[in-house]
Amino acid sequence: MPLYFLDLRLFLWYNIYIKIRRKTMAKSSSEVQLLELKDMISQLNTTIKMLNETINRQQKENDNLKAELAWFRQKMFGASSERRIDNFEGQLSLFDEMDEFDKPIELIEPEIIEIQKHTRKKKPSLEEQFKDIPTRQVLADTLTAKDKICPECGSEMLAIGTEKIRSEVVYTPPKLERIEYLAVTYACPKCKETEEPQFIKDNGKPALIPHSYVSESLLSYILYRKYGMYIPLYRQEKDFLQQAAPIGRTSMANWIIQSSQMYIQPM
Repeated sequence: MPLYFLDLRLFLWYNIYIKIRRKTMAKSSSEVQLLELKDMISQLNTTIKMLNETINRQQKENDNLKAELAWFRQKMFGASSERRIDNFEGQLSLFDEMDEFDKPIELIEPEIIEIQKHTRKKKPSLEEQFKDIPTRQVLADTLTAKDKICPECGSEMLAIGTEKIRSEVVYTPPKLERIEYLAVTYACPKCKETEEPQFIKDNGKPALIPHSYVSESLLSYILYRKYGMYIPLYRQEKDFLQQAAPIGRTSMANWIIQSSQMYIQPM
C-alpha cells in the first residue's frame, strides 16, 4: 500500500477523533451548565418559599393588630352592647378573655380555691410587748379655743369622753416610757338635745412615722448611738431588752430608712 494512502487514512481518522472529542466536550459542558441552572432554580424556589412564609406571617400579624385596634376603638368610642362579628374564619379570637369582663357577674362561674387551714401565732399587742415599762396617758390638746366653738349656736363645747388613738415609746434618758395618746371628743351642751348634736374630736399631733410606735426622742437616741457612738443595731437591741423593751434591729433599721425618706430627702 502506498505511503500516501496511510497518511490519508491517518488524517481522516484524526479528523473524526477531533470531531467526536469536540462533541463530547460540548455535551459535558452543557450538562454542567444544566446542573448549575437546576441548582440555581432550586435555591430561588427555596428563597421564594421563605419570602412567601414571611409575607404570610406578617400579614397575619397585621390582621391581628387591625382587629385589636378595632376592638379598642369599639370599647372606647362605640356602644358597650355592640359586639364585633367580623372575625376571620378559623382564626382564634385574641379577646375572648377580655370579653369575660363584659359579661354579667352571674354568668361567670366563680373559681373555687380550697385553702388549707393553718394556724398562725398571734402577734402580741403593744401593751403585751411593753408591759414591763412605765406607761402614762396624755390627753390630746391641739384644738384651739376657736375650734371648740359650736358651729350651730356658738357655745363652747365640753369634753364628754376619750378614745385611745395610738401609742409610742418615748426615750427619756436614762429610761424608757410608753405614752398612750387619748383623743378628746367635745360636744356642744346646748345642741346635744337637738336633732343635730355637734361633736368634734381632738386627735392630737400625728405620729412621727405612720402606724409606728417610735417617737422623736427614741429615734434620735437610736441614730445618735449608731452614727455618733458607732453602736450597731444588734447591740442596741440587746440594750433595750435589758430595759424590758423588745425593740428589734429590723424595726430600728426600718425607722431609719423611713425617716430619711420622709424628712431628709425632701429637703
